[in-house]
Amino acid sequence: MKNIRNFCIIAHIDHGKSTLADRLLERTGTVTGKDMEDQVLDDMELEKERGITIKSHAIQMDYELAGEKYILNLIDTPGHVDFSYEVSRSIAACEGALLIVDASQGIQAQTISNLYMAIDNNLEIIPVINKCDLESAKPDEVEDQIVDLLGCEPEEIIRASGKTGMGVDEVLRAIVERIPAPAGDPDAPLQALIFDSVFNPFRGIIAYYKIVNGTIHTGDLVKFVSNGKEYHADEIGILRLNMEPRKELSAGNVGYIISGIKSSKEVKVGDTITHVDKPCSKAIEGFEEVKPMVFAGVYPIDAEDFENLRASLEKLQLNDASLTFQPESSAALGFGFRCGFLGLLHMEIIQERLGREFDMDVITTVPNVSYKVYDKKGGVTEVHNPSGLPDPNLIDHIEEPYIRATIITQADYIGPIMTLCLSKRGELIKQEYISGNRMEIIFDIPLGEIVIDFYDKLKSISKGYASFDYHLHDFRESKLVKLDILLNGESVDALSTLTHADNAVKFGRRMCEKLKELIPRQQFDIAIQAAIGAKIIARETIKAVRKDVTAKCYGGDITRKRKLLEKQKAGKKRMKQIGSVEVPQKAFLAVLKLD
Repeated sequence: MKNIRNFCIIAHIDHGKSTLADRLLERTGTVTGKDMEDQVLDDMELEKERGITIKSHAIQMDYELAGEKYILNLIDTPGHVDFSYEVSRSIAACEGALLIVDASQGIQAQTISNLYMAIDNNLEIIPVINKCDLESAKPDEVEDQIVDLLGCEPEEIIRASGKTGMGVDEVLRAIVERIPAPAGDPDAPLQALIFDSVFNPFRGIIAYYKIVNGTIHTGDLVKFVSNGKEYHADEIGILRLNMEPRKELSAGNVGYIISGIKSSKEVKVGDTITHVDKPCSKAIEGFEEVKPMVFAGVYPIDAEDFENLRASLEKLQLNDASLTFQPESSAALGFGFRCGFLGLLHMEIIQERLGREFDMDVITTVPNVSYKVYDKKGGVTEVHNPSGLPDPNLIDHIEEPYIRATIITQADYIGPIMTLCLSKRGELIKQEYISGNRMEIIFDIPLGEIVIDFYDKLKSISKGYASFDYHLHDFRESKLVKLDILLNGESVDALSTLTHADNAVKFGRRMCEKLKELIPRQQFDIAIQAAIGAKIIARETIKAVRKDVTAKCYGGDITRKRKLLEKQKAGKKRMKQIGSVEVPQKAFLAVLKLD
């Protein structure tokens, strides 16, 4: 055990975590020859295309230092704020972390947030300045920022480059020398923490775990503590580039178990595995339950695919524990699921993965957040969906979630960022200089305001230099109204939103204008209206597609033309009574990009 090191790599998005991980794998000879490619651990097509890490990836490496052999278990983690739950799970399975900071960009919001998470778990931090080979690199300046943040000595900071391989040997040596070996007893009863799982159509569900205490052998009878289900360990092993079977694994190791589990409900991330005949006294303190930030309805385009969609979401949930869902129905879209996501990027990725991995065509409704609705009798209900709102006469007041947002940016962009936050009903808590030209601003903003397009706007006004991180702070009373969209007098529940009373008229007007562009013209007029209760606040009309019935009348009396037009009008009126309006998927997403 004294020669095992478990560590993860944490950083802000795009600071070069995966590239540095490639160099570590190359230097230790874990990946060679034709297996070596860029971002070798990002095995999803989607990750390669977007150049971001979506899933944490575990891999084991062998390393020799001063004649002794060491086993290094590396977990590469995502950097985007929407996947911070993945990071928290990786941190729980490690004793140390490489904190990577881009030499040209310095410390960003997500760097700080991940760092605090690692410190809370008592991890040993090794600071690394990456991308030191860039012309725009400012390693001395970034070094000062790290010293201010961590309070470490400048000589503890390693300068490296994932691209050229500079400093990789120092990183490996620091991992062995600074990160403590896992503490645990190989002879104690088995205690293993599940930190991830994947679905394999041929082998069932494969769970990844870290053994805290005890030893597991192939063929052992094990049980999962949370549900008490028992299984035979058909195959156990370690995670290399591919899974490699082993006869036994003991405390401190990270591995996988295949036991022919069919149902995805039986494996829970954060659960403990133990032996049936000699169980551990208590489960490991697992992870905090994930709290979704953003809710949206996901509906199959074909109503018959409802059960397939359920199966697909269950398999996705295995691989991504931060996804939550429950069935719901909508008058406009039929049966589907109300899904909870950690943010908009997370929602987009899940939608894309449903299409690619499970061949599911889905419609996603406008995202919204959860509100607390207090009725006049003093009762409280949590509402994730505007259509679940009680009758306005029964509501005493509504509370909406506020987040505490930390924005780190250069001083030049402070003005526009302040304007943006204040326009989203934000309250400035504090602002301070961190170092040189960099400032940290802390705002309290309603979560509902940042869900739609806040992140995109922040990036564009700061030319990509502002970084953004947030956590749920509290619920506050707000003057919210339900905005309904009516098509020919029929309410489309999938387009209704809860919005602040001051923004409702402007928002309703923009919605109507946008829908007018997107809904195709029919054989009859379509009235698009935005309404609050019974009061119509905005209206647009999509004109009918008309055949020119008067084309064959040239000259003659006007009454001849009028007679033909009246005849056409009567037909159109009859059609309107039975005509239904098709709303394309683009219209549901348009709300996100109203500007």
